[in-house]
Amino acid sequence: MKKNMGTLDKVVRTLVALTVAVLYVTDVIGGTVAIILSILAGVFLLTSLVGTCPLYLPFGLSTRRDQGA
Repeated sequence: MKKNMGTLDKVVRTLVALTVAVLYVTDVIGGTVAIILSILAGVFLLTSLVGTCPLYLPFGLSTRRDQGA
């Protein structure tokens, strides 16, 4: 897949994932909300590590500065 995520996009997604993890560990969130947010955080972390967001593809979006790669 073509990479379509810029550095800022990756950093923000990683920070959101870490925030959800901290909220879960400190028992601020729990139950169904914790499950849903954990799944979303996992997706955010995975997409930031891979550098590709599948939801950007159908819309032709990219936050990546260098479009050549």
